[in-house]
Amino acid sequence: MENLHILAINPGSTSTKIAVYKNANPVFLKNIKHDNKELKDFENIADQHEFRKQIILEELKKADIQLDMIRAIVGRGGLVKPIESGIYKVNDALIRDLKETKLGEHASNLGGLIAHEIAKNLPNAEAYIADPVVVDELSPLARVSGHPAFRRKSIFHALNQKAVARLHAKSVMKSYEEMNMIVVHLGGGISIGAHERGRVIDVNQALDGEGPFSPERSGTLPIGDLVNMCFSGHYPKEKIKKMITGEGGLVAYLGTNSAYDIEMNAMNGDEESKFYFDAMAYQVSKSIGSMCPVLKGKVDAILLTGGIAHSKYFVNKIIERVFRIAPVHVYPGEDEMRALAMNGLMVLKGEVQVKVYDK
Repeated sequence: MENLHILAINPGSTSTKIAVYKNANPVFLKNIKHDNKELKDFENIADQHEFRKQIILEELKKADIQLDMIRAIVGRGGLVKPIESGIYKVNDALIRDLKETKLGEHASNLGGLIAHEIAKNLPNAEAYIADPVVVDELSPLARVSGHPAFRRKSIFHALNQKAVARLHAKSVMKSYEEMNMIVVHLGGGISIGAHERGRVIDVNQALDGEGPFSPERSGTLPIGDLVNMCFSGHYPKEKIKKMITGEGGLVAYLGTNSAYDIEMNAMNGDEESKFYFDAMAYQVSKSIGSMCPVLKGKVDAILLTGGIAHSKYFVNKIIERVFRIAPVHVYPGEDEMRALAMNGLMVLKGEVQVKVYDK
């Protein structure tokens, strides 16, 4: 079998994770930390791509990675226009939308930009993005909000949800496209998707915190009270947005976004920590339940993934409420680097067709 080398790039707000895979095996992993002082001089996140590219190249050189061996560079997809699930070759239209950030600024926008810049100087490499957060496969009914002035959007942890769903399907000797699953990503944000035969036909908009509250997001709030707060004159727009995303959820209730610390406090007798940790599990369970009728009750499995899925206490609080819906399987953590690399490998092996990002 030919040795196929893939470079995966996952930019975060203050870090850039990179990995090199030879076929399905990691040969190099690095989490590059960026000091805020290094980044403050850049006016926009998109302007950081050259700076981060050079650091990546330096780290690969230090590790004696032969760049001319790399066949695919897969970057974390960003806030581009809504697209269906898959792997996309980085083209001019995609580069434009990643730079213009019409749908919002996010560090993940750098993934495709950096991948393109590195690939264009390599003899055999192509640049791609895979399953960005804007993957949109919602059914027409799921788009209805309740008022024509609003339309429900699909923004969620698509990369990890899709990767875990495929992994589970393979473990039971089935294809992802022949199963119905409810997949729950438990991280700083929480998303719950109804996967019907390979498509996420309904999911909460996790970027703005729709759905259950999470370590950093307030979730779906009482709408009348929120409207009154917005027009009270006491809270500027940016403050309210922070309350909803960034300073909501467990941060607002307990002053920390660390689920681990909160669980430890709860286990040591802190009743307030236990109450709000249980409340978050309660809301997640309700949201899982709401996806059951979306799949018409035909649910093959419920998958729990993300960092908080490491917490047996939290997972058990969910399982005791939802186990009658379908068998629950736990895939703790989020191996996004592997997910990116495996998308690249599938392309190189001809197992999936590369999609085109349209203008």
